[in-house]
Order: sequence, then C-alpha cells, then structure tokens
Amino acid sequence: MFHSLSGRLLILTTVFVMIAEILIFVPSIARFREDYMLNRLERAQIASLALLADDMLDPELESELLRNAEVFNVVLRRDEARQLVLSTNMPQAVAETFDLRDAAAVTLIRDALRRMVKPEGEIVRVIGAPVRDAGLLIEITMETAPLRMAMFDYGKRILVLSAVISVITAVLLFLALRALLLKPIKGVVGHMQRYARAPEDARRIIEPSASITELREAEMALMTLQTDLTQALKQKERLAQLGSAVSKISHDLRNILTSAQLFTDRIEMSEDPVVKRMAPKLVGSITRAVHLCESTLAFGKAEEPGPTLTMALLETVVEDAVEGEKLASGDHAISYAINVPAGMMVRADAEQLYRVISNLVRNARQALASAGQGGEISVQADETDNAWIIEVTDTGPGLPAKAQEHLFTPFQGGARKGGSGLGLAIAAELVKGHGGQLVLSRTGASGTQFRMTLPKGDGTIYVL
Repeated sequence: MFHSLSGRLLILTTVFVMIAEILIFVPSIARFREDYMLNRLERAQIASLALLADDMLDPELESELLRNAEVFNVVLRRDEARQLVLSTNMPQAVAETFDLRDAAAVTLIRDALRRMVKPEGEIVRVIGAPVRDAGLLIEITMETAPLRMAMFDYGKRILVLSAVISVITAVLLFLALRALLLKPIKGVVGHMQRYARAPEDARRIIEPSASITELREAEMALMTLQTDLTQALKQKERLAQLGSAVSKISHDLRNILTSAQLFTDRIEMSEDPVVKRMAPKLVGSITRAVHLCESTLAFGKAEEPGPTLTMALLETVVEDAVEGEKLASGDHAISYAINVPAGMMVRADAEQLYRVISNLVRNARQALASAGQGGEISVQADETDNAWIIEVTDTGPGLPAKAQEHLFTPFQGGARKGGSGLGLAIAAELVKGHGGQLVLSRTGASGTQFRMTLPKGDGTIYVL
C-alpha cells in the first residue's frame, strides 16, 4: 500500500483528517468543561429556589438537593447581600477558583488541558451568572474527579467519531480521485506499455481523450513523443535497408573500378602529350573512387575508418579538389580562387581531407549553378598556434532555413532539390574524426561560408 499512489493517497487523507479533528478536539474539550460547570451552576440555582420558597428546610432535604446538584455549597447574591443558601461539609479546602462570567477562550483551553493532565481530585470554587437574571452571581464548590472522568469519556467519543469521519472521508475521497485521476493515469500507463511492445506500429500511438487539462497535456506530449519515435524508427529501418543496398552496389562498383584501374596503367604508357597530362588525374580519380567504395562498405558495417594522420601539403589537396570541380562547371560563369599559403603542411589524412574540401566546393558550385548565376568560390587557409583553419566561401544565394535546421544530419540537410543530404554529414564526420570541427560560419544573400578547424598538438578542438 505504501508503494502505490492510491494507497498513499488513502493513508495521507486519513492522517490529515485526523490532524484536523485533533485541532478541533482541544477547543471542543474546553467547551465541554465549561458546559459541565455551567450545568452544575444551573442545578445549584434550581436547588436554591426551594430555600427561597421556605426559609426552613429539613437537613436531609437540603443534603439531597446538594447531592442532586453535585455540589457542596451554594452562595447566591441577589441584591448586594451575599448569602450562603445551601451548604454541607467539604472533605478538603478549596484549591482553585474559576470565574466563568468573562473567561477568555485561551483561559478555558488552558484550564481544560491542566485538568486532564492532573489526576488528583480537588475541590474548586466556580463563579457564574444566574440564569434569567435571577441574581448578581452564583457561586458553588464542587469536586473535580467526576469532571475529569466526564471529560475523558467525552474525549473518547470525540476521537472515535473523528476516526470514523476520517475513514469515511478518506474512502470517499479515494474513490473520487481513483475515478477522476488514478484510472486515467493507469490508462496512460497501459498505452505506454502497449506502445513499448511494438513502437513501429502507428496504431498503438495514444489518442488524447482525458477531460482533465493537466492529464490531457501529458497525453498530448506522449502522443508527440510516440509519433516522433515511430517516424524515427521507420526512418532507421529505411536507412538500414538503404545501407545494405549501397553496400552491395559499392562492392560491385569497387570490382568494376579495380578493373578500370588496370586499364589506366596501359594508358599511362601512351606517348600522346594530352593523354600523358590527363592520365595521372584519371588514375587519381579512379583510385579515390575505389577508396570511396571501400569506405562505403566499411560505413555500411557502422565502421567509419579512422584517419591516417600524416603531414600533408594542403595546397596540393585543395588544388586537386578544385580542379575536379572546374571540369564540372560547364557553361556556368564560376571562378575559383585558392588562397593557401605556399608550403603549408597540415596534420591530416590527405584522402579524407580531399573528400571534405571536395564536398564543400561541390556544394558551393551546385548552389551557384542552381541559382543560374555566376559567382566565385574561394578556398583559403590560415593557422594559429593551436589549429589550422580552412574556409570555403561562395557568393551564392545562401542556404534555405530548412536546410540550416538539420545541416549535418544524414538525409535531412539537403540544400538543393534532388540532393541526398549526405555530403555535409559525411564531411562533418570526417572532420570530427580528425579531432576537428566543421561549422557554418555565415549564410545569406551575400553568400555562404563553411569553416573547418583542425587542431594541432593533442587534438583539442579550438573553436574560433
């Protein structure tokens, strides 16, 4: 019971109602003591009427009147004279005097608690106002033992009644909250458990139906979460299928390119000047294609090969990447600028660095070509004490807002129609493998710039 929400609710409700009843009990017991004393004053006043009617009373009758009133003597002040109306022998002296005519609530509560914790019986004097203005005051002496016993009996009845009220209130509140709150919560938990058994099944997504505002908001949030997760799982499944297909294609393509690589060895022996000039580039392109196929096969196994870090001449890598894109520019008036310090060496995997720069330059070229305008693409490099910085800038129309939201996410960051959205994701992953970082520096109507930071030393990334 202590580990369930309904059990704790039932227990706490009972406890809180009991606390409230206890807070009511203290003034209630004080009120009972006051009524008990006022009742004895009223009985004593009625007993004194017999003496007022007849000045001479039989001692036995007088004693009987005092016993019925449960007092020892009665003093009545009708005018200015104070008169002992009825009296009998008291077993002991008066211990305290209580005046009920103008007693404050705090005083009554204090006296009542003192009486309950004080077990010794005493004789006390009680002063009050006669009923119906039958005098100025009435005074009696009485024993406290019967009063204390009556207070305990009353307290027991109050506590029992409070316990019954607490239990009934707690049960009713529990049943109400169970129907209005706990049952809908269990329904949501049931939806979550059914969804967890088959999260790919869109039919198991919860449909908000709660009438309680807070619970409905929770159902709405759960529905959004389940919808996004189901879509992500479906996309993951499609990506897995696509990866399997790409791996098969890359395997066959690698074999074809390997065969083509053998033919290029014969072409290199040609005496034609043009062939001699173009053959090394053809060999390099086919070699890179083979390496790319092998990398794709490794990526299909979720094993992106780590970079082989060497000191590479950056200018050569950039020129190779830009030269390949120049041939693809066609009739578009696109110019290329390389601003790399002569002799700058960077610690990187030359092949992977080529892929990154080639991807960035290709994206820039395609952006300019799709806009139907000329422009310039520049690659510039610099270095600090901590890192090498390579920036690829174009004067194109800028990236759309949707592409910027998922720029480096596979299949979601495509900036042009028909694009796969893989280029930037692969580039960012390759740079990250070097311990570096690829970021979008700026984009807009004046152009786009990507910045690649490759760290020196221990590989710590320094964002500039």
